[in-house]
Amino acid sequence: MSRLLLISNSTLHGSGYLDHAEAEIRDFIGKRVRVVFIPYALHDRGAYCEQDGRFRKMGLEFQSVHNASNTSRAIEQAEIIFIGGGNTFRLLYELHRNQMIEPIRRAVRAGTPYIGSSAGSIVACPSLKTTKDMPVIQPFSFEALNLVPFQVSPHYLDPDPTSTHMGETQEQRILQFLEENEEPVVGLREGSILRVEGGEITLKGPHSARVFRSGAQPIETPAGSNLSELLLQRSSLAGLVA
Repeated sequence: MSRLLLISNSTLHGSGYLDHAEAEIRDFIGKRVRVVFIPYALHDRGAYCEQDGRFRKMGLEFQSVHNASNTSRAIEQAEIIFIGGGNTFRLLYELHRNQMIEPIRRAVRAGTPYIGSSAGSIVACPSLKTTKDMPVIQPFSFEALNLVPFQVSPHYLDPDPTSTHMGETQEQRILQFLEENEEPVVGLREGSILRVEGGEITLKGPHSARVFRSGAQPIETPAGSNLSELLLQRSSLAGLVA
């Protein structure tokens, strides 16, 4: 039943907020109109909610949970759940603090479309461990929504062979993650989207993605690829949402 749209980034260079993803979002949500927005990834939620104009431009109704008197009811009544980008540690801390993990899981499991961007895509995964964000606050747990059995690493940047910077590349950090964890990781480049529905995963957007698995070499998967084998990981990992 679960349907997810996991977007690498909210804003693409040279375009406005969600412009690059609008066509995919419209196709994904169909005739649904009521968007419940979870703005916890940024400190100034009021300013973040000024993005509501972008959704209204698409003909959608917009409600932020930070203005709702009952957050669980808002999630239950949502036709679409959207979690935007920002700091993943802050986002997950607030999801746990506001007791929203289980309501979101139930809603998505029942068929409510879930749209995540950047940090919102990461928290759809088993944990926040593939974030690059600074831990500005300590979450109650690293456990995230567990809506998919793999990890996303958004804003994926390839190593620059001309750079003199000696710090770790994103690929090196993902490989370190796989030394301690089983979940495969999808490196999503800017403008890329994973569409999960009907038991399948499709890579959307103009770029290939880099897929990492423990004990294997990373694989480049072209745009349009079916990555449904990532869902098979669910049967071998305990504690994930069905």
